[in-house]
Amino acid sequence: MTTILLMYILVGAVAGILAGLLGIGGGLVIVPLLVFCFVRQGIPDAVIMHLALGTSLASIMFTAVSSFRAHHKRGAVHWNVVRKIVIGIFSGTFIGSCIAAQLSTRFLKVFFVIFLYYVATQMLTNKKPKPSRQIPGHAAMFGVGNVIGIVSSLVGIGGGTLSVPFMLWCNMPVHHAIGTSAAIGFPIAIAGTIGYVYNGFNAAELPTYSLGYVYLPALVGIVLTSVVTAPLGVRLAHSLPVDRLKRVFAILLLVVGTRMLIGIL
Repeated sequence: MTTILLMYILVGAVAGILAGLLGIGGGLVIVPLLVFCFVRQGIPDAVIMHLALGTSLASIMFTAVSSFRAHHKRGAVHWNVVRKIVIGIFSGTFIGSCIAAQLSTRFLKVFFVIFLYYVATQMLTNKKPKPSRQIPGHAAMFGVGNVIGIVSSLVGIGGGTLSVPFMLWCNMPVHHAIGTSAAIGFPIAIAGTIGYVYNGFNAAELPTYSLGYVYLPALVGIVLTSVVTAPLGVRLAHSLPVDRLKRVFAILLLVVGTRMLIGIL
């Protein structure tokens, strides 16, 4: 158990840095590493992916706060955009968690792997949407928020891989898109955590110390370090070649996705 707890602490450190550096909330790393830890602990396969997704979103509640506060101090959070999208984010993320609760671990793993490949491809090609418009009105933002929330809930992320490209498309500077995405990740994490706790409250085969589909020992280990390392990621985002780092991260995602796919097959 000591080794597993140390792994959770390491996962938290990496997730915090990625949340600040790339605006992704760390979920793309947290979920596969949690799956690895849960397998080692002998947790039943039927609930492994649900626990990984729910615990990832719960950890992002803490990571996102630390991250968006650091971005806010640099004036990189557009709160008017956050206010426009937040209702759609809440509804979409909760709906996504309800959908996930009805799906099998195998389906969720396949969906997650497909999403990893999509994100990795976007990062490697460095394909960015042409800034051809401005942030839309409340009705359109409600729809966008629902889409981002549903997908984020199904893959256990803070939504940055979807919200950052959307805001770039809407002519927002890249550092501001990352900072605003970090703030949007907070309501995603809250709604997703509530959804996974609620939908997993009476689920069978859950391990001890689970709150619905949130595994509390993993959550504590991740949070202990993620809230400390997220501000470091923010500082790195304003001083390092983020595009180059994203390509390296993309290769890591391809490796992780391929390993998960082999395990599924």
